Amino acid sequence: MRAKKQGCFLFLFLLPCFLFGQEPRKNFDPGNLSPQFFSELKNEFAKNKRYPPQFERQILIALSYYPELKNTPIHFRVKKRHTPLTTRATWKGLPEKKTRRHFVIIISNETEAMLTPLLFKNLSFNAQIGVMGHELGHVADFSSMTTLQILRHVTRCISSKYIDRFEYRTDSICIAHGLGYQLLEWSKYIRKTMHSENWEGPDYVHEPMARERYMNPSTITKRINQSVLYQ
Repeated sequence: MRAKKQGCFLFLFLLPCFLFGQEPRKNFDPGNLSPQFFSELKNEFAKNKRYPPQFERQILIALSYYPELKNTPIHFRVKKRHTPLTTRATWKGLPEKKTRRHFVIIISNETEAMLTPLLFKNLSFNAQIGVMGHELGHVADFSSMTTLQILRHVTRCISSKYIDRFEYRTDSICIAHGLGYQLLEWSKYIRKTMHSENWEGPDYVHEPMARERYMNPSTITKRINQSVLYQ
């Protein structure tokens, strides 16, 4: 009975992707994508979005896999931050209806030397789309929460175990939306660059990492192989 419930839940979770999302692609090569392709993406997915022009293509492709965020106001900002990418809902729009909330995604352009290879600008095009898909997974998740649930999330962030589940679930959202291959490329790059089997995030970069906070490549590959979306 439990297995049947889990199967039904998975089907319902992936249903929006079947109805509205783009088909998964193993690789996005900007050299093989036409100006018309990006023009069409901009016309459809750039509404209520502000982003740095140098990252327009990566952001638009990632957004195209989250059609439910088509009208969601999102400001992509480039700033100096220790963490390469962060996502949050603005306090101003928090008490508003879900459809009127505003979100900010910070793309760091400067951090400590050890984390510099992980900055967005230093990733491959495909990996950039993958990690942006993860951040948009946060937006999709926050968009589904009530104001009370978001506030509860903020208070629970002091728990490492809660953050483990939260980030792991966000990777699941990204995969379910069709960006599993791009997330996989980012996941492999992080572990190869940081010489670590696991990745718990930039706050733990100087410590041994033993937990799978963000999905390891083997887990992502398993999810892709088990999902009918990628068949």
